[in-house]
Amino acid sequence: MAEELLVAISTAMVAVAVFVVGDLIRPRSWRHASDESSHTLVLDLAKTFFTAVVAFVFVTCWQQNQNAHSRTINESKGLVDTYLAAQALPGPEQQWIQEQLRAYTDQVLTQEWPLMEKENRLSRSVDDTLDKLRYRVASIQTSDASVAEARARAMESLDKVAQARHDRAMDVQRRIPQFLYVALILGAILVLLNPVLSGMHVSRRSLAMTALLGVVLGTVLLAIHDLERPYAGSIKVPTNAFTYAQSQYQHITGGPASGQE
Repeated sequence: MAEELLVAISTAMVAVAVFVVGDLIRPRSWRHASDESSHTLVLDLAKTFFTAVVAFVFVTCWQQNQNAHSRTINESKGLVDTYLAAQALPGPEQQWIQEQLRAYTDQVLTQEWPLMEKENRLSRSVDDTLDKLRYRVASIQTSDASVAEARARAMESLDKVAQARHDRAMDVQRRIPQFLYVALILGAILVLLNPVLSGMHVSRRSLAMTALLGVVLGTVLLAIHDLERPYAGSIKVPTNAFTYAQSQYQHITGGPASGQE
């Protein structure tokens, strides 16, 4: 942050120096009678800069939000694939693994999602449930080719779940760089100062348009703030991937959609 501030101040000093020196050496015929053109140039540049930064940040945050949603879908697919593969395992192993898969899905929805929304972190107890699942599947010993194949498919699916979970842990802590927030705030301030610096007359119409400008700016900044946090706010990633997994469990076994350890 200090480096960005230093660069901004240095650039401002260079710009002022170039302007002053240039004014001394340019022909008098190039000079305007007033400084109308100067503030017009600055205000137009500020509006263009703010629009460009908003567009860049909004698109970036939206893409991150969509990627986070896609990862929850991949995670739920891995869970359902594991549940289906467990159907070919011996009775006790099948029952235990499927119960743990239901428990894991329930824990993600009831324990982990609130933590991601409020504390920007994943649950350690849900991590433990997944670790126990992977260890139990990996420890299955068999000479039956069909059981060995089912175990391999279950392990492959659990690896996908673990990878998607790792990505979700990164998504829940990801934020846009601080200097972009500073650029957004400075740009918003310059845009709000536009009516004052341009000499706009105070009237009912100008007051209404200025209020509308504030509403637009506030809405844009709030949308960016919500998109930056994919598991919180009003534009958060839905839980439908995991609720769909629960319905798939019920469809596969014909039993309850949720279970307990």
